[in-house]
Amino acid sequence: QVQLVESGGGLVQAGDSLRLSCAASGRPFGSYHIAWFRQTPGKEREFVAVIYWSGGATYIADSVKGRFTISRDYAKNTAYLDMNRLSPEDTAVYYCAGSVRAGPIATMTSSNFFTSWGQGTQVTVSS
Repeated sequence: QVQLVESGGGLVQAGDSLRLSCAASGRPFGSYHIAWFRQTPGKEREFVAVIYWSGGATYIADSVKGRFTISRDYAKNTAYLDMNRLSPEDTAVYYCAGSVRAGPIATMTSSNFFTSWGQGTQVTVSS
């Protein structure tokens, strides 16, 4: 499986921007669909965004649409989550996940679909 390592989290103020990175190693990065999820204590992991292996198709959760963007750089084996106009409600641990399988969007938004996970990076947004 591919190994994934997130970075870029931190403490920011409401309205700020952050870029999270997901660096991949191991199996060919280009064969994986990459997604971002987030989780707060006591809640299930929430889908944020997914980018298909081809890089041409993306899907963003309604809760962050218009503020968050997902992308990938094949040369750097890295996927990104650009987060703008952050609010305290975006505070969470953000995880990137990978899967070589693809399915309908409804499936791709489920954390159960992904087999490779990073350790997570904390994002805290103060008001």
